[in-house]
Amino acid sequence: MSGAPTTLSIDPRVAPEEAATMSEVRHGVDALDRALVALLAERQRYMDAAARIKPSRDVVHDDARIEDVVAKVLAAAEPAGLSPDIAEPVWRTLIDRCIAHEFHTWDRTRG
Repeated sequence: MSGAPTTLSIDPRVAPEEAATMSEVRHGVDALDRALVALLAERQRYMDAAARIKPSRDVVHDDARIEDVVAKVLAAAEPAGLSPDIAEPVWRTLIDRCIAHEFHTWDRTRG
């Protein structure tokens, strides 16, 4: 594979278990949100790549792949301590919006 790997940097923060004030909690959440934005932007660029690579608009939405992604996320969520009640709806919404983005990109670049 070509290209340098993306290096994610998360601002310094106290561990959630050690947060003693709402200011520390909010600072930690804000730092993580900035990191999540960077990761989601990279994920979106993969959707752009998928739109570029897929030979037909008909293959943009793939139910089997959606279920595969959700299953993998749920398998990773448990050991990471992420509730499946958060993980599953968040990823299903993310996937839905990424598919919409991929359709838009496919149409914009091929239409």
